[in-house]
Amino acid sequence: MARFTHRLMRSGAVFLLAMTVPGTFTKHALASPAVEHGLITPASQPEDAPSPPVAAFPARPLKLATWNMEWLMAEDGPLATTAPPDRPHRTAADFEKLAAYAHHLDADLVGLQEVDAAATAERIFPARTYQIFMTDDALLQHPALAIRKPLRAHKNADLVELDVTPATAAHQLRRGLDVTVETGTTPLRILVLHLKTGCWDNPVAERHHSCPILLQQFGVLQNWISARAAAHEAFVILGDFNRRMTVYDPFFLLLNHAAPLSLTTAGWASPCENGSYFIDHILLGGGAQSWLQPHSLRVMTYRPDTQPATLSDHCAVSVRLNPETTRTFPAPTPTALSSDTQP
Repeated sequence: MARFTHRLMRSGAVFLLAMTVPGTFTKHALASPAVEHGLITPASQPEDAPSPPVAAFPARPLKLATWNMEWLMAEDGPLATTAPPDRPHRTAADFEKLAAYAHHLDADLVGLQEVDAAATAERIFPARTYQIFMTDDALLQHPALAIRKPLRAHKNADLVELDVTPATAAHQLRRGLDVTVETGTTPLRILVLHLKTGCWDNPVAERHHSCPILLQQFGVLQNWISARAAAHEAFVILGDFNRRMTVYDPFFLLLNHAAPLSLTTAGWASPCENGSYFIDHILLGGGAQSWLQPHSLRVMTYRPDTQPATLSDHCAVSVRLNPETTRTFPAPTPTALSSDTQP
């Protein structure tokens, strides 16, 4: 489970812009009053109404999100007794709050982390609206993907190589969830992951326990990216990288060396955790790089009168993709984005 330095902010939504300068970031804060599930966006990008259902051939951009749910478990399930006692113990009311947040997130594709079972995920993303895919390993926590119906998708073999620990290790690492989604034009290959924690911004040469393991996992990702590039596939890697990546981070450069990637969180700090850099990322590769809708990065924050400890220690991060776009968008000039108090 990813651990941050501070708890979630409770003082309203604040979005922080970090100028992309090597070695330093200059932050500008734009505060907004707390609004229940309110989304505040530039006037040119209204999002104050629920999105219509997505057809198999999307007539609008797809909203793609990643959200670490922090030990999302059924309290009456068989796995609950084997989980750490200090994890969040959620009530039915907590599940209702999370479901309300997910409804307002209104995303078409949501990569999830730390989910115990598909049935638990369906309490947040109901089966009448979403289809849930999940890795097949026997761990307490799984990467998962909620796909809005009627989008069609099929599951590929899990990326088992992300578990770089020996088979005899006391604790195994999480696999990657590999799913292909039919967008109506070019299929989109999606890898949902949750990597080893503890190597937040250490150098590549760090020899302590976490960093060599994370480096091995990035080597596995390099191979997966190379295979996607060789097959000329549009692809996305999203999830909890447990790494504060920037375009200058040597870990990100390892991936970018395998094939050109767009780091959608580059140049921004998160409104969660008092404006620390993102560890939850969405990377675009192949044809998907040209699908990114400019200025669409959003972070879903929590209402200040909720109890984040029973919801999640992460916020949902989202972007919008237009699969019908074939041209390459110019890099956006950083400007102060309004906060997305639940996208």
